[in-house]
Parts: sequence; structure tokens; C-alpha cells
Amino acid sequence: MVTSTPHNPPVYDLVGVGFGPSNVALAIALQEARDHAAGTTAATLSGVFLERQAEFGWHRGMLLNDATMQVSFLKDLVTTRDPASDFSFLAYLHQVGRLHDFINHKTLFPLRTEFHDYLAWCASRVEGQVRYSHEVTSVEPVRDAAGRVALLDVVARDAAGALTRHRARNVVLAPGLLPHLPGGRTESARVWHSEHLLHRIAALEPAAEPRSFVVVGAGQSAAEAAAHLYDRFPDAEINTVFARYGYSPSDDSSFANRIFDPEAVDAFFTAPEDVKTEILEYHRNTNYSVVDPDLIEELYRKHYADRVRGVERLRQHNTSRVAAVEEHDSGVTVTVEDLTSGKQTPLYADHVIYATGYRPADPRDLLGELAQRCLTDTAGRPVIQRDYRMATTDEVTCGIYSQGGTEHTHGLSATLLSNVAVRVGEILDSISARTAPVSDAPAASHVAAPH
Repeated sequence: MVTSTPHNPPVYDLVGVGFGPSNVALAIALQEARDHAAGTTAATLSGVFLERQAEFGWHRGMLLNDATMQVSFLKDLVTTRDPASDFSFLAYLHQVGRLHDFINHKTLFPLRTEFHDYLAWCASRVEGQVRYSHEVTSVEPVRDAAGRVALLDVVARDAAGALTRHRARNVVLAPGLLPHLPGGRTESARVWHSEHLLHRIAALEPAAEPRSFVVVGAGQSAAEAAAHLYDRFPDAEINTVFARYGYSPSDDSSFANRIFDPEAVDAFFTAPEDVKTEILEYHRNTNYSVVDPDLIEELYRKHYADRVRGVERLRQHNTSRVAAVEEHDSGVTVTVEDLTSGKQTPLYADHVIYATGYRPADPRDLLGELAQRCLTDTAGRPVIQRDYRMATTDEVTCGIYSQGGTEHTHGLSATLLSNVAVRVGEILDSISARTAPVSDAPAASHVAAPH
């Protein structure tokens, strides 16, 4: 058990759990608020962020050299909240000396590797607010004299195994997304989720020459994985398996993109539940199980060129599903079932890549007994207020905010970059309105590790 907290420990106005793009944006907004208040008598909020990774990283396993972002660079961490911010993507380009080159490129969609560099650049500029190698293990209630939960203790294990306790008036959970493998599948040396694609390829023996891959999935990551493997291993056969007849193009049209605007969040939040369900279903093709049209064309060109040469390296098993996966010493046998005929075909592969997406982590997973005091809807999902604060019983007077797991209340932009800048501004405004700021940002208090 964790030992008790020292008497009257220092208190932060907010503690952020996780330091992906959402909480990096929040740290930027927090720092900019302090900078704007410098030299004045205005009070500012104190905060610290806890991140289990040793450094900033965002989907590193899919940072393919030629993959581009699916969202405009203008939807960076700050621009839609404050176009004058020097944390913008354009400010980053100016800093690294590529602004004019990017302008001449005439695109709204930078390389994914470049955008990752931008995110890391932002994270490095607010690194004084983050504690890396701190994996949060629990969030515990701290009660006042009346028995109400007035504060929260965020307990984390650092790189040395010691437990640290950070006391907060508000906690902002950014749990991120969890890789999803269907049918109870688990990862192994030969079966991977696409999240780890580049890492697993790099770990192969230097002399390894895979003969065959199976890529499961119909979305952007699946198509990117198939294209990358096709180019990376020119002698290998790439088998793609998905339930659709062909890859479906993403809807990136101007009117449809309005679904990601801040005004769309307002409309979605106030809509009846049946309307919310319809909206999510109508516009799934803006984000889920869809592929950029240019990538679809590229894959078809590869497939057709092979047909011209009399080979078939890129094989599509459409209207199909994976019925069974059996690993053995020399590879994996994947049984593919045709959904139209029921016929089952064994495929022999060196490796299987599941590009089957992600699921939002439940923000309640770290809350322990506090989760029982979070209100739920008829489907058992957490009730999230418009300011992203989790609705709780009256017993809880502190703030528990969630950046993630809010698609059912705030719409399709909940797990995307599109509204990050605006969202963190709304969260800070909410915390500021509810919190009397403390003057100094305290250091972490350490507690004994369990025996």
C-alpha cells in the first residue's frame, strides 16, 4: 500500500495524466496564460503533467516516410484557439528554416514525420511542466472536514520504482487510444498491431527476408501498412483481408469537414441521443475504416502493374474475414473465410499485421472508488459535461476532466486533432472559473514504494 501523504502537502490547480498531443496543447495554453499575466497582478494556474514514456512520442511505429497527415496543419495545437501563438506549425517551420519550402509545396497536409517533429518541438518548450517516466497507477480521493472529495491525489511510479503523489484541485485525464485486436487475438513475435509496424520490422534479423505478410483491416493504417510492406520487401507477397468489397475513400469534402468544427460540437452536445447516433453513423466515412483516395489509387497502380508483369504480389481478399490464426515455428497459418461463399482458404505468412484500429481508453479506469461517483448514461458510459468535466455525485467538489472517451457526448472530433486547441481553451476556462489559483507550482511529493 502507498503510505499516507505528508501533512498539508503542496497542491496543484491541475494535474494532467498523459502527455500526448491533447495534454501538450493544454500545457501550452497554461504556459501562455502565465506569460500573458507576467508583470501583472493577475493570478495564474499551476499545473504538472505525468507521462509514462521517457520522452514525447506519438504513434512512432507508423511514422512512415511518405505518409501524410489527414488533417490540415492549421488544426495544430494552438492556431484555432490563438492564431498569434508562437507554438503554431508555421512558427515551427520558421524556426527550423523550412517555411518558404513548405509554402512552395502548396499543401495543407504535412508529412506525418514532420508533424511529429512539430509536436515534439512543442513538448520540448513546455518540458518544465512534465514529469516523464511517471506512470500513473491511481487517482485517490482526498476528503475535507465535511467528508466531501475536495482534492485528488494522483499517484505515479517513476523510473526508479518510487511512488510519487501529486495533489490536485483538478485532474485532466488524457488516456489516449488502445490498440484493438478483434476476436480475442493477442500480439506475439509474428502477430503485430499496426501501431508497432516500424518497430517490429526494425527488430527482424538483419538477414530476414519475409516471403509473405497478411494485413487485416480496411482503413488508412491497413492501406499504409500494405503499401509500405510492398515497397520495403520487394520479393514478399502482401495479402490484404477485409470485409468490404474494396477500400472505401474517406470523405474529406468541405461541407462534411464541418462535422469537426467547434460549432458542430455545440450542436452535437445538445442533440437528442437518437440524433447523435444518426450523426455518428452518417459521418463515419470521414474517419473510420476509410482510406485517402490517393493511397487507394497508388495501391491499385501497384496491383495493376503486377498483373501486367504476370505476377501478383499484392493480393486482395475482399468480403472476407480471418476465421483462425495458428502460429508455428516457421510462420503463421491464417484461415481466411469468404463471407459470400463460406469457403475457407489457408494463407501461410511470416507475419500478420492487424490494422484494426483503436478503442478509446475509459477515463474511469484509473479512478478506483471514485469511478462509482461518476454518473453514467443508460449505456453505462460516463456523463461528460460540455466543458469536458465528468459529471459526478454532489459528494465530489473537485474537477475531473477528460480529453478522450467523449465521442458519445461531443462528437467525432473527440479523438482527433481537429478540436484540440479549442478544447483545451475551454477546459482551462472551466478550471479557472472554478478554482482559486495557487501562486507557486510545487514540487512532487514522494511516498514510499510498496513492499
